[in-house]
Amino acid sequence: MSRIKTGISMVLIVVLLTVWGTTALAVSDSALDAAISDTAVYLQKVVENPQVDSVGGEWAILGLARSGYPVKDSYYQAYYANVEAYVKACGGVLSDKKYTEYSRVILALTAMGKDPSNVAGYNLLTPLGDYEKTIWQGINGPIFALLALDSGNYRMPINNHAAQQATRERYVNHILSLQLANGGFAMTGTSADPSITAMALQALSKYKEMKNVSTAIEKALACLSTLQNGTGGFSANEEENSESVSQAIVALGELGLSLDDSRFVKKGASLLDNLLTYYVRGSGFQHTAGSGHSNGMATEQALYALVSAQRSRDEKESLYRMHDAISRLTPSEAGAALGEGLPGKHHDVRAQVITAPGKTFDDMAGKYQTGIQTLASRSIINGYADGSFRPGATMTRVEFAAIVVRALGLTPRATTLFADVAPSSWYASYVGTASTYGIAKGTSPAAFDPSGTITRQEAAVMTARAAKLCGMDPTMTSSEIRDTLAQFDDYVTVAVWARESMAFCYRESLLDQSALSIQPTIPISRGEIAQMLAQMLGKANLLYEVTQ
Repeated sequence: MSRIKTGISMVLIVVLLTVWGTTALAVSDSALDAAISDTAVYLQKVVENPQVDSVGGEWAILGLARSGYPVKDSYYQAYYANVEAYVKACGGVLSDKKYTEYSRVILALTAMGKDPSNVAGYNLLTPLGDYEKTIWQGINGPIFALLALDSGNYRMPINNHAAQQATRERYVNHILSLQLANGGFAMTGTSADPSITAMALQALSKYKEMKNVSTAIEKALACLSTLQNGTGGFSANEEENSESVSQAIVALGELGLSLDDSRFVKKGASLLDNLLTYYVRGSGFQHTAGSGHSNGMATEQALYALVSAQRSRDEKESLYRMHDAISRLTPSEAGAALGEGLPGKHHDVRAQVITAPGKTFDDMAGKYQTGIQTLASRSIINGYADGSFRPGATMTRVEFAAIVVRALGLTPRATTLFADVAPSSWYASYVGTASTYGIAKGTSPAAFDPSGTITRQEAAVMTARAAKLCGMDPTMTSSEIRDTLAQFDDYVTVAVWARESMAFCYRESLLDQSALSIQPTIPISRGEIAQMLAQMLGKANLLYEVTQ
């Protein structure tokens, strides 16, 4: 048997050297892309009808949806139909004990552009608001709860049946409390497990700006590096396997670290080099190299790990940051044909066609990339003459008024309402239109303060007014406002006049619900504004891929 395994391993090495070159399995861009395409094709063959399941279900959907590989929409719709049927059959209770069941489905639905808060009439997010039930099954409970909630920037759901209401901070602190002395994490016992350590890093990555989290991440990375073998991979139960290296690749991607990070290159072999030693062209990935047959779980995890590496290479949002997920709402779910707006929109509001397809800027990579591209391709927002966008820069009140008017397709018309807005200025017509439609008001009856920097709460108010013109309903009850804002540590600092609009923007995911604070009075950045308005247009059914 050992001779057979050795023979197979040698054949694999020869194949890999032929495909990836003759230099120590260095992985080229074309080889990475080819492996993703080949695995995507294979996975669709073996998972013809994806179900609600840990194999042949959510992880396959996640990898395919995040890969950008051209999968027929009918494949995703078939999975969604299966999810609906499953949820109906179990009365919305996916599990009494294992709440990762909810997290896994939420991740798949978010990746494919579906709403997990309304599946056959059930809100699959709500169970994750129960802290004690979520952590019951062990550390993977809070890990995947955070990944699921953060994937779509969902606000922490209020669970009225919970003995203890969950918060993101509680989940983060629970994970930190389980860190071992050597910096690693494990499902049980005191020996660090590479997969669990990597998954903990994935969940904590969103919170790395917190000092205690940052310290824990560095300790965990150091531990993970010591667990890595000379082959570039990892062993569990004294057996080197592909799933552990897949999770490590995703962890580095979520943290924004290069796969060439010196801590994770051993004897010239990187994590990606190691993962591809398990690859069998046309047949997916093996659990252990040389086994001679592919494994469903190994293949699904390998695909989304390769996708994570590809997204990092292409400077796209990471695997689990799904702001850029393509909406797959059907016309009936959207309430109208895609791009035609909502039934209650103002008749003057019009969707904007794509006038500059593929528009890019030198510095737009990162969390706001999708929003920037969405608006820039429709000439709603512009960059600077030097080719930059400057996503971290601030925006003036008139600049914000201009892009909102453009986003809604309103015809600019000047007015003489404000003494500090010269009729000959470039922005007079935008201010006049924003004022006429009730989107923006002056700082006084006679002044607009055109050069004033717009704050986060001011932007929220103007966006909520714009959303109402688009047919959305920004009204919220006092209890809804309180419940939505109370998840943030500084919610009391929001001005009374801005609280409803701020809560609306969080409820609709126009603002990042996974943030720990609101910071209502600080200037809002250009990147955040782009993401905010792009999200609003998507929610208002005013985005469709028509090119002028």
